[in-house]
Amino acid sequence: MQFSQECPCGTTLAYDACCGPLHRGTGQAGSPEQLMRARYAAYALGEFDYVFRTWHPRTRPHDVTTSPALTWTGLEVVAADDDIVEFRAHFRTPAGDDVLHERSRFELRGGRWVYVEALTSTQD
Repeated sequence: MQFSQECPCGTTLAYDACCGPLHRGTGQAGSPEQLMRARYAAYALGEFDYVFRTWHPRTRPHDVTTSPALTWTGLEVVAADDDIVEFRAHFRTPAGDDVLHERSRFELRGGRWVYVEALTSTQD
């Protein structure tokens, strides 16, 4: 997928200058925050292969897809420090709007950042 509209990850960059290269495998996330943003964008755009590839194999589920009735509507990064990123991911379902508030841990594995686990996760 390629397009010049704004990336869904919350930066003001175009998708092709932001998360697009990561999703296509032509770039790598340089930090846990960048990986978390790229993973959010992947969920928003249905790029589930990227979500799967960037999840630590020890903690990764077999299926990383979400319900087709769920639409991701916005991302706020609350804090990013070393290997922990706290964020709020806004989404909409047929039941209404909601927010996933999570503190996530990432790990550098083989020179690449991967998502390991949610340390805390709530729906606000």
